[in-house]
Amino acid sequence: MVWGTLEEVYQEKDKGVKKNMDGTRYILAGRLIDGSGNDVRRNVFLAVQGAIITAIGPVAALPGDDGAVVDDFMHCTLLPALVDCSVSLSRSSSVDKRVQSATREAGIDGNGAMLERHIRYCHGHGVLGVADSGDISGLIKYPHEGITQGSGVGIRTSGPLCLSSSDCLVENPPDRDFLKIGYSGNIEDETAAGSRLSHEQLRHILQQRGGKKVVVVANGPQPVAEALEAGCHAIEQGYLMGKDNLRKMADNNILWIPSILRAKNALDGSGTGGEVCCRFSLRYVAPGKAVPGDEVFWKKMVADQLAQLRFAGELGVTTAVGTGAGSAGILHGESMAEEMKLFLKAGYSMEETVRCASKNGAEFFGMEVPGPLAVGRNATFLIVRGTVKQLPRKLSYLEGIYINGLPSTTYRKM
Repeated sequence: MVWGTLEEVYQEKDKGVKKNMDGTRYILAGRLIDGSGNDVRRNVFLAVQGAIITAIGPVAALPGDDGAVVDDFMHCTLLPALVDCSVSLSRSSSVDKRVQSATREAGIDGNGAMLERHIRYCHGHGVLGVADSGDISGLIKYPHEGITQGSGVGIRTSGPLCLSSSDCLVENPPDRDFLKIGYSGNIEDETAAGSRLSHEQLRHILQQRGGKKVVVVANGPQPVAEALEAGCHAIEQGYLMGKDNLRKMADNNILWIPSILRAKNALDGSGTGGEVCCRFSLRYVAPGKAVPGDEVFWKKMVADQLAQLRFAGELGVTTAVGTGAGSAGILHGESMAEEMKLFLKAGYSMEETVRCASKNGAEFFGMEVPGPLAVGRNATFLIVRGTVKQLPRKLSYLEGIYINGLPSTTYRKM
């Protein structure tokens, strides 16, 4: 066998050396989170032929194949690539309104460059699947399936958020992958849940959906109940929707994308006595004085949403991670780890959280890659130096990324 670290693999790739491209590659891992929700497996190997995992077993049973390549990550944890079910790649997450204004005026070249930058941010944090609700149709310079040059980021698009019947008919042509409807305002935009569309309009839109899956942004018990009655496939946000709606979602296998980070972000920016409030990234600040009552309100929103997520876990509601990246202060890629931390805070195990951050979203949006790490599946995964307890923090500086069984050609660890 030919043994090597990731750095040695990169060096050989840079020299143009191809190691056993037609044979078997063995990847050794100290820990494996496969994305199915099953317990962490320790001291395992993955056998990979081409882009497919052909075997998973204990390192002690590693076959003695003299021609095989062995990549040794016994000091690391492997987990599937991540899926962010709520992003706007065409929007800047800057909290500076001047930057947001400049973005709107940048034109197709400037916004195209920003789009590529946001895709790189996602890739650098292991987010290799996104569901986008921005208007990127004129900016995409890569195939519709969303595989950019070397990035491996799969993109599913809905077009601009539908806020009316005409929006859904005009702004969502047949080539869009799914439909996203704003039945209530985003929680940080409208503190009082209220429908923008009538219930009859919502029903009509879902009847005319053309076979697409429909994600409805709804908050409050009545809007969520009406979205469920109309036949939606997923609820995004769902703040204050109540236990009865969660029970209906469990009974009918409706996906929930809780987007807790939106409220947490608003709480962090509510301010308690200063002109500047730090976001979770030290690179971003939110200017402005504290608004009386804001901190109390957002504390309650965060606590209520965490409680709902905890109850959803008890009921078996299928949940997925969606950050709202592209909203002010919510960064593409980096925000994924922050939303995962909130799932852990709600009582989910790390294995369950990874399933919500990968498998559940990938299956809903029809992504073959990323997905769970299992025999017969694609060998696309993340490598984290350290233990499971150091996740998800370690997602900010990955040891490496494998795409289709080989190290990513665009990722370099910092």
